[in-house]
Amino acid sequence: MKIIVIDDHALMRDLLIGACREAMPGSSVAGARDAGSGLTLCRAQQPDLVILDLALPDRDGLDLLDDLLAACRQCKVIGISGYSDEFTLHRVLHSKLHGFVDKKEQTTDQLALAIRAVLRGERYLSPAANNAQFTQRNDPNAFNKILSAREQQLLTLFGRGMSNEEIAAAVNLSELTVRNHRCRTMAKLGLRTTAELIRYALEKGFIRLEMLGKPGNRPN
Repeated sequence: MKIIVIDDHALMRDLLIGACREAMPGSSVAGARDAGSGLTLCRAQQPDLVILDLALPDRDGLDLLDDLLAACRQCKVIGISGYSDEFTLHRVLHSKLHGFVDKKEQTTDQLALAIRAVLRGERYLSPAANNAQFTQRNDPNAFNKILSAREQQLLTLFGRGMSNEEIAAAVNLSELTVRNHRCRTMAKLGLRTTAELIRYALEKGFIRLEMLGKPGNRPN
């Protein structure tokens, strides 16, 4: 059994490596600190399992997922994150992750349960993700039922306080198209000001405080 842990925090990475060795005795476990080195390691070692931090310094973990699965087609991937906001959990639920573990709420014993479940062919979700799945299915006001996929993507840029001109340049749309998306998004959410839009994006997890004022990458 080959396992690779991709996490940028050295202490957390070492703890996860130890937890994997304890959960799967005799396994070979290696670590990487970012998306680039993790992808290179996966290509070289062809692991059976990858433990993937979703907030990496050089790339969003969920955006990396397709490349990881292409690099090692037989591997299973368990995402881990300290964020359990609505948008993160929505992305997790609609991703190709085989499992998801909440760093803040779950223990190494629960990580071991997740590993065993995923290797049995099951999908493992943290309690928070399971609750989000129920809410998103049954709440008529859930953002995924109000906003289109494109509007959700652009909200990650609206929430950073970027101008229509800046967003248009970032996503290769006309400024008029971006302005129309902004107006429709605010109307659907019942918001009147940019400040309210930013607050909504923060509350739902489309952005985080450290992102405010930073230019955005092109949405996928």
